[in-house]
Amino acid sequence: MNSKLLEEIWQYHSGKLLGVFFGFLFGILVITFGFFRTLFVVLCIIAGYVVGKRIDQKEDIMEILDKLLPPGYNR
Repeated sequence: MNSKLLEEIWQYHSGKLLGVFFGFLFGILVITFGFFRTLFVVLCIIAGYVVGKRIDQKEDIMEILDKLLPPGYNR
């Protein structure tokens, strides 16, 4: 295919393409592992993304853990 055509498709339909991809991936994971196991994996991915994003923003890891974990975890 022409790379210009692919760039144009991505520019105008990127949200739809990503939605279809992630929907398909979620469906395959549900069929393979079951709904709740897939939901757990998705939640772990989201948590990893949030922590990684904050680390990229140069936040202190202990501050991130203080926000995420209950009080008194650090002895």
